[in-house]
Amino acid sequence: MSPPVTRRFVRAYPPAAPEATEGAIWLPFRDGQLLVRDGDGGRVTLVRGDAASLGTELAPDEPLYLGTLDGAPCYAYELGAGASLALEGWREQGLRALYGRVDEAEYGLAGYASQLLYWRRSSRFCAICGQPTEPEEGTWGRRCANCGHVAYPHVTPAVLVLVTDEADRILLASKPGWGTRYSILAGFVEPGESLEECAAREVEEEVGVVIEDLRYAGSQPWPFPHQIMIGFTGRYARGELKLQESEIAHAAWFTRDALPELPPPLSLSRQMIDTWAGAGNSR
Repeated sequence: MSPPVTRRFVRAYPPAAPEATEGAIWLPFRDGQLLVRDGDGGRVTLVRGDAASLGTELAPDEPLYLGTLDGAPCYAYELGAGASLALEGWREQGLRALYGRVDEAEYGLAGYASQLLYWRRSSRFCAICGQPTEPEEGTWGRRCANCGHVAYPHVTPAVLVLVTDEADRILLASKPGWGTRYSILAGFVEPGESLEECAAREVEEEVGVVIEDLRYAGSQPWPFPHQIMIGFTGRYARGELKLQESEIAHAAWFTRDALPELPPPLSLSRQMIDTWAGAGNSR
């Protein structure tokens, strides 16, 4: 069997755009939904072609050039709310639902496009004086022509912590409104706080448990709308479960053969749980 083909996305940074659009990949969004074409077997495909091939229905307005995927230029843009999408073979797809219906490189590209469009949409006016902003040359930043304030695309860090104990169990929690779904513990990084400090604090705040032997496990961009998830594993050190009721509806220790409903495979939290479960099954 041939090894899987690794696709390569090269970001355009500093931001710049080529003049030609032949063979381009287009990512048109409307209300946070990406427009894609129906494919085979439940898959969908991204739109390809030059700008003229999009026609009047999908004509790009202020497209953002993102870079190249396997050499093909990639553009993202937003459609107005009144755009007619009565086009055969097209569908609107949310980013969460898009997972598994395109390959990994295209999914990452769609997430990147979504975040940059969100940034452009939310940064048109200065946060200091309220006046219009303009692009900061050579970056994705926006500069206020009135007061000179410069801002850059937001990336909000959040930690995930997979906690295990000496009995080889995993600590999972369910938030209010989740029903029967459980996940590992998570929380946003506070100003002046390291990732490791955040991980320890969130676990103790949310479930009353002190952890040790904290180790980095991986990270994942999470474009909902602009997070970066940083995963850690940690071992139970001491403490009894005491829930922060505003954040946690229920928490418990689970074994590999009795796991509850888990997050979807898209999320780093689920991938970390699957890795832990698989490690036990391979013993």
